[in-house]
Amino acid sequence: MTTSLRNSPGRRPAKEPATAGPTALRQRLTELRGPAVAARPLDARALAALAANPGCRRRALLDGAGVDKAALAQALGTPAAFGQSQFAIARGNAFEARVKADGGAELVRLLRAALPAEEAAEPPESVGAPDLSAAGPEGRTARTALALRDATAAGRWTVLDHPLLALTVAGTPAYLEPDAVVVHPDGTWTVVEIKSFAMIDGSADAAKAGAAARQAAVYALALETVADRLPGPAPEGGRVRHRALLVCPKDFSNLPAGALLDLRKQRATTRRQLGRLTRVEEIAAALPPGTTFDPDRPAAELTAAVEAVDAAYAPDCLAACELAFHCRDRAREAGEVGHLGRAVRSGLGGLTTVGEVLAAAQGQDASDDPAVAALRRAAALRAEALACAGGQRPGSGAACR
Repeated sequence: MTTSLRNSPGRRPAKEPATAGPTALRQRLTELRGPAVAARPLDARALAALAANPGCRRRALLDGAGVDKAALAQALGTPAAFGQSQFAIARGNAFEARVKADGGAELVRLLRAALPAEEAAEPPESVGAPDLSAAGPEGRTARTALALRDATAAGRWTVLDHPLLALTVAGTPAYLEPDAVVVHPDGTWTVVEIKSFAMIDGSADAAKAGAAARQAAVYALALETVADRLPGPAPEGGRVRHRALLVCPKDFSNLPAGALLDLRKQRATTRRQLGRLTRVEEIAAALPPGTTFDPDRPAAELTAAVEAVDAAYAPDCLAACELAFHCRDRAREAGEVGHLGRAVRSGLGGLTTVGEVLAAAQGQDASDDPAVAALRRAAALRAEALACAGGQRPGSGAACR
């Protein structure tokens, strides 16, 4: 999206690089995903994955254009092998309904129990639960902003059930729907994440809790854009609290339990990484004319379209992106070191392929790169260890250890 410039009378505007207008960009993105294909909305899970891998222009474009990556992967012959069962979804919905019973009173109780005693306000006589229904995503985001403003001014406990928030990412708007947002009597806001995985003895699985924190951080960033438009001074420390409430089933029951997630690191990291994303219109402008990701197109045409956009594959993508199996196959075919993991890729410096790594280890690379020197040393130690294991003296004449 472009930003309009307001110029003073008689002053010539500075020349800016040409960018696509909102209408032209929407039309271009429609062509990319296919005219008959409905756009897939960006959600917090997708944004958290984008923030974890901001160098992947392929995912940035496909998510920004609303391409159905699962259908695209199916058409390419590398379907994604993950997803939730209908039983798990139904169980999660039932648990969420239980948590939000009594107009949000149970949710406020869980939050007050998780807060330190000095931060927990008096228990409410009643909890506000405004109606957030409106027409279209723009209407719902405006209704959410109005409800947040009114609840903040009222100075009472209020629970917003599935509010809709907007966040601009790589030049395109994303509409996000957290499970709930709680407004405190002091005018601060807490993001609520309700998950169906268990919390055993007060602790949840570290990997799952970390994923929930990354999603909550995305919601917190979207709430900050609403808070910035509110009149009056913000409370000390900001309007959006840096701790989110995670609600999970307690032990092996269906009773809810709450715990606080510190979002400060995730918020800072996500803000920085999302800011690094290349704008979608810039990536789209570099594609060959007629490029489309319509799943109804022939597989060869789709493969060429996907390969026209650079990817940054890492094993972590397997749990977060529907195209990960396709990208993994291509990375292996090209011998890219990235398919061995981000730590390996960063540790090898300028060596980007397995062939370059092997050549450096065998002494065929005469550069003074630290990674090359480390590989030569590792190859020498390996040869020494193999020689000693075979009962031979190392070639250097050194004694076996």
